[in-house]
Amino acid sequence: MTTVLLAGMTLLAQEGPRNTGPDFGKASPFGLLIVVLLLIGTFGLVWSMNRHLKNLPESFDPEHPEPDQAVDEGTAAIVLDHPVGDEPRESGGQPPG
Repeated sequence: MTTVLLAGMTLLAQEGPRNTGPDFGKASPFGLLIVVLLLIGTFGLVWSMNRHLKNLPESFDPEHPEPDQAVDEGTAAIVLDHPVGDEPRESGGQPPG
């Protein structure tokens, strides 16, 4: 582990970049092609997503809910002060008992 760290520090400590020819730091046309292809792909994905989103219904609520999906107004207003399955706790955070 220490030899890898020492080799990395030695590599970083070298003076100046090694590839300093006339073309150093210039982008190639291949890079431009990749960027253009990525932009076209992104545009295509957004366009396709918008087409699919237009086909979605306004609401996913069923028009005629089955008996097991119907919301009872009396029980819909019940709010639990603790998660289901948890025992109620006293103010100190300890379970009663």
